[in-house]
Amino acid sequence: MKYDKILLTHGSGGQLSRQLIEELILLHLGNPILSRLDDAAQLEPESGRLAFTTDSFVIDPIFFPGGDIGKLAVCGTVNDLAMSGALPKYLSLAFILEEGLPIADLERIVLSIKQTAAEARVQVVTGDIKVVGRGDAHKIFINTAGIGVVPAGVNISSDKLTVGDKLIVSGNLGEHALAVMANRAGIEFNPALLSDVAPLSGLVADMLNVCPQIHALRDPTRGGLASTLNELAKASQVGIVVQEECIPVTEAVLGACELLGFDPLYLANEGKLLTFVAAADADRLLAQMRQHKYGARAQLVGEVIAEPQGLVQLKTAVGGTRILDMPAGEQTPRIC
Repeated sequence: MKYDKILLTHGSGGQLSRQLIEELILLHLGNPILSRLDDAAQLEPESGRLAFTTDSFVIDPIFFPGGDIGKLAVCGTVNDLAMSGALPKYLSLAFILEEGLPIADLERIVLSIKQTAAEARVQVVTGDIKVVGRGDAHKIFINTAGIGVVPAGVNISSDKLTVGDKLIVSGNLGEHALAVMANRAGIEFNPALLSDVAPLSGLVADMLNVCPQIHALRDPTRGGLASTLNELAKASQVGIVVQEECIPVTEAVLGACELLGFDPLYLANEGKLLTFVAAADADRLLAQMRQHKYGARAQLVGEVIAEPQGLVQLKTAVGGTRILDMPAGEQTPRIC
């Protein structure tokens, strides 16, 4: 391209805007729907219920160990659809770019979007670009929307938890938040901490193939496991008991948390899910999850109880019990 940094003129709608779209965006993300550059994407009707979600992504730094803001945007949107049991189909991407952003950084992000969307089997079908002045944004913000199709017979919701349900976590917790915070602060750990950011739609599809009667799915992002479980307990008006010794957390994360004073149960994840399923289906579902690369370290960690309603209890490794409450404020530095 003629310029190596984003200019305000790239957002004017003129020749430089067209060049940016054609020589960067369409070069890497073009498909028959997006390449029309219509004001609205025309999509073929799908049978079944539609799931629709939207999100916005801001993160510092925009590149971090294990991912970047582009991968995060695709995974975050795809995973929100998957948590309703939907098969993701279409994405929109709107970029807000700060004047001065290196074109090479934008292309790196777009290539990451391309790779992640291909893995998730989702198409980017529409989008937008706006450019703001220096200091009016942190390099790049991304807004997304996603559409998916919910298969017949799937009825997943936060208010579907039933007494006796088993809780399964798909893998190790706390990796994303620590990887981003450590990178931002210039702290190095050995072994290195990598974000877990990943698209979970394939894992969810495999899970539904063996157990379409899953009651609830959630990805424990901001607020981590503790906040997510509290939201679910309140939505279903049940209690939840979690066994601390069963929760998958790596020694690296535990060590970093001890050093920095964090609790891994409250740290954000971007490639993990929680699922609640009837006890009779739990072993079969767990075995299926462990066959997928994003569920290889899945563990059964708790169950749903009748009382006290809306409360999450943690059975500690030393035999005690403590309340795993919703945080009252920011327990960790905000990363997004």
